[in-house]
Amino acid sequence: MINITNFTHTKLTIKSWQVLEHDSWCVLGRNGSGKQYIQQLLTGILQPEAVDELTLPDADKVGLVSFESQQDIYENELKIDASDYKDANDIGTKAKDFLPKDKLNDVLISEFGLSHRLESGYRQLSTGEGRKLLILQAIFNGVELLVCENPFDSLDEASCIALSNALERLSKTGINVLLMLNNRQDIPEWCNNIAFIERGQFDVVGKLDSDETKRQLDALLTPMLDDISWPTNMQELCDYKHPYLVKLCKGKVQYKGVSVFEDLDVHIKPLQHTLITGPNGSGKSTLMQLITGDCTQCYSNDIHVLGYKRGSGESIWELKKDMGIVSSELHRQYRVNGDLLTVVLSGYYDSIGLYQQPEHHQIDIARQWLDKIGLLAHQHSSFRSLSYGEQRLALIARALVKSPYLLILDEPTQGLDELNRHRVLNFLEHLAEQKHSTMLLVSHRKDEYLSIFKQHIKL
Repeated sequence: MINITNFTHTKLTIKSWQVLEHDSWCVLGRNGSGKQYIQQLLTGILQPEAVDELTLPDADKVGLVSFESQQDIYENELKIDASDYKDANDIGTKAKDFLPKDKLNDVLISEFGLSHRLESGYRQLSTGEGRKLLILQAIFNGVELLVCENPFDSLDEASCIALSNALERLSKTGINVLLMLNNRQDIPEWCNNIAFIERGQFDVVGKLDSDETKRQLDALLTPMLDDISWPTNMQELCDYKHPYLVKLCKGKVQYKGVSVFEDLDVHIKPLQHTLITGPNGSGKSTLMQLITGDCTQCYSNDIHVLGYKRGSGESIWELKKDMGIVSSELHRQYRVNGDLLTVVLSGYYDSIGLYQQPEHHQIDIARQWLDKIGLLAHQHSSFRSLSYGEQRLALIARALVKSPYLLILDEPTQGLDELNRHRVLNFLEHLAEQKHSTMLLVSHRKDEYLSIFKQHIKL
């Protein structure tokens, strides 16, 4: 299936790698390590500058499911959106149209939890649902090699187990499964062959159950002490004047007669850091959008945010000036051209892109945050040219740059490697010590249930 010896390219080097029939592999790598170049090699985009042996499956027999491939489809769906020419909202390509017609009753669709979503447009799917749809598409199209980048990100525990079981069964039918992962905790037990990539250097590590493999991974992925100073915009003590940052009474959201949630009461006081959990589809992101105003049904609900009753004449900008937001939806929408520094600076103005001249002290603070997340050297690099994880780090800095009263984090560590996840969780603990920002965190990962969260809302 795959046999590579002495592959060299300016972006990727592989000394030796062999994948046999029925083999399953996991390639671990940090954000920006070069995993995308392996994907490009396997899909025929990246060609060797020198190689002794190169045997790969035909490019049309390789199925690739990555954050980037999902974003490409999302952007194409936006291009073909005909809502402006219709009286009704154009939902775009339906989920079922991504699958062969003779497979629409296949049991895998049910096992992936997508049976009830087949009539939904692709843009209406969550990141996790879209990923599962593309995996199904690849399987039904008869791929020989299925490459999945962080397939378990943004999925609840039950969905992770179901997806892992389905991929394991696939691997036993002769389809080679290659997982590109950022976190050791996501490696399923059935995926026993481990490789590691760092700065474009690919190396086979060994078997997952080997003590030597575990020792090597510990050495490669142990967090290093961070001696970089905290940015100077970190403010101490909250001087917020209202008793609640968020007060929702009998909250209700529904679409086309289907309830997302109802009779939901949410009260969040200043510095009452709140964790929000629940299975996929329970309404976690919808609740966040109700608070930010990105869900228009906020005007039909009894909700107060940052001292304003929604629908009382306030503007969305009056609210967002005191908010910092990180979400998959924001990441999807951040499609403008611009360098990394511009992206972070746009957090001051709650804009996608930068349309006014920032002040000198704002530029200084933005650079301090880029230094803190380890991306200062890329400050003038195009945001779109960076890996998904590096982009997510930049959006976290964008949310933190103005030291907001309310910090809304909807699965902020999605796409981050375990070192950067550790770094971001450290940010949250440090923010809690400053007693200025109040944090709302949506997460499926139990290792993110930090002690700083004094309230836990389960949907």
